[in-house]
Amino acid sequence: QVHLVESGGGSVQAGGSLKLSCKASAYTFGSGVMVWFRQAPGKEREGVAGIDSDRHTAYADSVKGRFTISKDRAKTTLYLQMNSLKPDDTAMYYCAAAPYSDYLVDENLWTEPQQFGFWGQGTQVTVSS
Repeated sequence: QVHLVESGGGSVQAGGSLKLSCKASAYTFGSGVMVWFRQAPGKEREGVAGIDSDRHTAYADSVKGRFTISKDRAKTTLYLQMNSLKPDDTAMYYCAAAPYSDYLVDENLWTEPQQFGFWGQGTQVTVSS
């Protein structure tokens, strides 16, 4: 069973930075895709950044150049470094895992929530203007 726990959310002013972490248990970082999603009130859940087993990454256009996804295999932890934050980045952020679907980044399917069977509980990010 994959267990995901996010941390690192908080409240910052526009232009600030936060680094989110997602600790995974019982998950083999050698395969599969992990993604950060976010969901703002009244909006659909959207893929923010994804990374596969070869560390190929993908980003939503809205965060390119500002956010960086990475992972530490030894710590089985996924990260999202968020810089130059904007009020529009305010949302609940979730990490999700698809351990047996390493093709999702290459085939540009990583933004589809239905592709992921394992989710964390979320961490809130609030950016004030």
